[in-house]
Amino acid sequence: MTGISAQDPVRTAGPQVYVSFPGTAREALGFYRDVFGGELALHTYRDFSRSDGSPDAIAHGTLSGVVALAGSDAADGEPAAKPQGIMLSLLGTAEPAVLHEWFDRLSTGGSVVDPLGPKPWGASDGQVIDRYGLHWLIGYED
Repeated sequence: MTGISAQDPVRTAGPQVYVSFPGTAREALGFYRDVFGGELALHTYRDFSRSDGSPDAIAHGTLSGVVALAGSDAADGEPAAKPQGIMLSLLGTAEPAVLHEWFDRLSTGGSVVDPLGPKPWGASDGQVIDRYGLHWLIGYED
């Protein structure tokens, strides 16, 4: 039986976020690439010979890099994501200056729930809902 070792640099054992966007996958995944960097791959419904949506809609898109996300445009009759009660956590995933930059970029066109700053428990964190409705928790130990 083969498994994924803790030292395997290519694969991860955790789940990857996959979002069904309401026709905004190309724009949203491009926005996340601009925020986090990385490689973006987009495949249209036409590329996959799908007929359950616009030929130019995104059937599958992936952002690979420091932050990995995947998504697509919801097909005709499928619900798009309306995240509630869930946050994407980026606690301690980069240096504080980078986390502040990501927070600021995600805030553009979105809404700050809690500013990124020092908290009474000795860490710094904050929450933002970006323009595509994803809720982010970003922070670090001081």
